[in-house]
Amino acid sequence: MLIKTIFFLFIAVPLLELYVLIEVGSGIGGIATIALCLFTAALGGILIRIQGIRTLLSAQQQMAQEGTLPATHALHGILLVIAGLLLFLPGLITDSLGFLLLIPSIRELLMKRIAQFPTSPTKEVVLEAEIIEEKPKIRH
Repeated sequence: MLIKTIFFLFIAVPLLELYVLIEVGSGIGGIATIALCLFTAALGGILIRIQGIRTLLSAQQQMAQEGTLPATHALHGILLVIAGLLLFLPGLITDSLGFLLLIPSIRELLMKRIAQFPTSPTKEVVLEAEIIEEKPKIRH
């Protein structure tokens, strides 16, 4: 399973990105395609900063009012970091996925789906040991 995931991430995604960039480039031109990629990266960076600050301020407000640790805000922050990484990778597919992660309702849906994954029960490990104490030997 891990090998297939690594293959998909490092081989298939760049190939798909390249295919889409070539197709878009043949339709609107190479310079326009490069400009589009740079524009989406810049716009994504601005939107990430705005939403990141909002998330941080909301988390601080929750901590001040309720005195609780804002776990959902932390997850939003993690997803925003992932969105930022996707937006700064060159390509239109990753940009689209990054922009989707900027939508709060999609982040909420994704967090609910992640929470539904079964977690493996923690197994208690018992180690039995015997301690043998030796008296130090004094050499003269």
